[in-house]
Amino acid sequence: MDALFLQFQQLPIDKSLISLEPGSIEFPYFCYPVNAVPIGFEGSILYCFLPEYGGMVFAANPESCADSCVYPLAQTFSDFLRLILACGSANPVEQIVWMSREQFEDHLRAERAIQTEAQKAALEQLQSTFGLTPMEDPFAYVKALQTGFDGSKIQYSDEYYDCTGLERPEQE
Repeated sequence: MDALFLQFQQLPIDKSLISLEPGSIEFPYFCYPVNAVPIGFEGSILYCFLPEYGGMVFAANPESCADSCVYPLAQTFSDFLRLILACGSANPVEQIVWMSREQFEDHLRAERAIQTEAQKAALEQLQSTFGLTPMEDPFAYVKALQTGFDGSKIQYSDEYYDCTGLERPEQE
């Protein structure tokens, strides 16, 4: 397990303020990978690690507007935190998958306009605790990671294939 993630879990902040409500996968949605390691939740959206991809951070969104319900957001947990610092929460980061740059910038402005003092304080604590700087261009970073991403190693349940109508990969 990523050492920075373990430190993050112990951080005494309300993680729901940055769209990372703590929790476990008690009742998985059809698209949650079977071996997902939860980072946090935003409603039905799961932010997680997938062991077959090392320390990469993913979103699993059963209501995704993208072609896939599971997609990468950051190469490392450190980068994920830097994206959150730049965007104010995980929400704008997760939505990059289906947005144009203009849509993303509009969404970011709207999010910043409603950011609370408690959210700002949580972000400041996150930044000072880990000594991280906000990601310079979150949109370009996430789009570059998602372009050409090979999701063939993601392990889904039978329910996923039943719901999507996709063909199950051959069992080895």
